[in-house]
Amino acid sequence: MTRLTRSGVSVDVPDGWEGDISGDGMQLLSDGTREPTVLHVASFPMPAERGSFGAGAVELMNSADVFMALFEYGPDSVGTALFANQGVPRAVLPGDFDRDALQFARPGQSGLQHFFTHNGRAFSLYIVIGSHLDRAQLVERVNSVLASLEIQ
Repeated sequence: MTRLTRSGVSVDVPDGWEGDISGDGMQLLSDGTREPTVLHVASFPMPAERGSFGAGAVELMNSADVFMALFEYGPDSVGTALFANQGVPRAVLPGDFDRDALQFARPGQSGLQHFFTHNGRAFSLYIVIGSHLDRAQLVERVNSVLASLEIQ
């Protein structure tokens, strides 16, 4: 297992999985923009070029795979209704996954998106699993990663 840490976000990446954290915790950059913190964890080899929510990666998944993205939104999102849920989600249930919750529908896949605030920071957790039919087993893999997720 490998522990990834950057921009106040840390997570354990299981052996055989890949993970990456980019961004600087929504720090204001010299050009006036903010670079979001983005965490990706996957049970399969991820391409170097991929979108914040897995475009370019989820197309490579097989039915036993999991892809997780944690995306930080700016400080103006904190306190809004969309981010009213408080705290890092520690576990998800098989029933939380929906075939219609995917950014781009892929045969067999299922997903979920959960918006929340933790320690004054606003995030979206987006998870794709390779098989809606096998979601009970895949959720166990997801939850083992979520249990290790920390945000400062």
